[in-house]
Order: sequence, then structure tokens, then C-alpha cells
Amino acid sequence: MACSATTTSASSLFSSLNPKSSLFSPKLPSSSTLSIPNSLPKPFSLPSLSFTRPSLHHSSRRSSFLVKASSELPLVGNAAPDFEAEAVFDQEFINVKLSDYIGKKYVILFFYPLDFTFVCPTEITAFSDRHAEFEAINTEILGVSVDSVFSHLAWVQTDRKSGGLGDLNYPLVSDVTKSISKSYGVLIPDQGIALRGLFIIDKEGIIQHSTINNLGIGRSVDETKRTLQALQYVQENPDEVCPAGWKPGEKSMKPDPKLSKDYFAAV
Repeated sequence: MACSATTTSASSLFSSLNPKSSLFSPKLPSSSTLSIPNSLPKPFSLPSLSFTRPSLHHSSRRSSFLVKASSELPLVGNAAPDFEAEAVFDQEFINVKLSDYIGKKYVILFFYPLDFTFVCPTEITAFSDRHAEFEAINTEILGVSVDSVFSHLAWVQTDRKSGGLGDLNYPLVSDVTKSISKSYGVLIPDQGIALRGLFIIDKEGIIQHSTINNLGIGRSVDETKRTLQALQYVQENPDEVCPAGWKPGEKSMKPDPKLSKDYFAAV
């Protein structure tokens, strides 16, 4: 989905600049006289500023990246908010409950704005095409949007060459109440859609990684998988940590002032 419209008034920013305040009315000595003209200038004012959806016929216009998402505390390191919702999988309606994966699988939970849009199908199909790679490392993928299951089903039944998804290898969850998006802090309230949030949840149901992109920026399957593998490695080797860009088979390091020198000496 392209960047969506968000209207923001700037008038509130200047509400404190009252022309009657001491800032605009300095005190004068009692002996001074002030001549007041018959007509005073009009009070200082600014026009209302707004950000509007760019026309599809004027691609040269710059899109606004200003949104107002939920302002919640970071979720990383805390239990993932549980949910139970309808979803579409294998062209059927199913029920998905996040806590059912606890003790069994890691979960890649990603949000996207809307069905039948533009960036979204490129991400959804990219994860589906590589689902077997995530399945091999004991991970399930769940896609979520505020659309209904009927919209999900129609999109799945649309051919990829026509902007559809075709069959997917993981469920698309329906968040029509917007409660899931809100609980994960990705909902844009005045638009009623979610930002491109992605969360890696471990087998204990704890969020270990999150990334949130604005509406017009797609995500990387490669980086998602790499981050997941780094998480799994440090959980299996709690006395080690993974440096920047780490991939399986590469050297890790010890989180210790002295022992970490072995890593730095080798790079």
C-alpha cells in the first residue's frame, strides 16, 4: 500500500502564542506615552497545514510519511499479547490462537495495511514462497490485517499476475476489530489500518524482536530469517552473543570484556 493520507493541523502548535500575552505586550515606564493608531494590524495567524494523499496521476509529488500510530511502550522482552481470531488458510476459514504455539514453535507475526494494495502482496508472497525455510527452523508465519476473512479469501483466490496472492503456505488473520493491531502498537487510529509491524516471538511466547516500517516501505525476508536464526543461536548458547550481520556458521562472541577480545582479534 502506498503511503496513506494523514491530516494534521498546525494551529495547536501556535495556541500558546497569544497576542495578549506578556511576550507581545512588554511593560512600558509610567512616564511613557504610547500613541495608538486608529486601525491596528490583524492578529498574527497561520493557515492550517494538512497532508493529503498524493494523486496516482502525479507521481512526482512527494508522499507524506507522517502518521499517528499507537504510542505504547516497546513490547520486546515482554509476553506477546495473546489473541484468537478467524483466518484464511488453504482457502478455508480457520481459527488461530497465538498461545497455541507456546512451547511448540517460534512465530513470525507481521502486520500489513490492507488487502488488494501494492507493496503488501510482494511481502506476503515472498514469505509464502520461502515458508519451507522457516518451517525447517521450527517457525510459523502469521500475516495480519484489518480486512475481513472474506476479503482475505477473495485476494487468495486472485491470481498473482492480477495483483492477487494465489495459494499461501500460512494463515492470513482477520483483525476487523483492530484489537490485535492496537495491542501490538501498530494501529494508525485515524486511518484504521496498521503499519508494517513485524514481531519475532519465541517458543515461550516472548517478543524477542520487532521492526515497524511506514506504509510505503516493504520488509526483507532475508533479514527476518537472519535475525530469527541469531535469536535461536543465542537462546541455545546463552553464554554467547551475535555481532552485527551474524549468520549461522560465523563466529560469535563472548559478552565479556576480556573474552570478547578473541572475536575482535579474529576479524
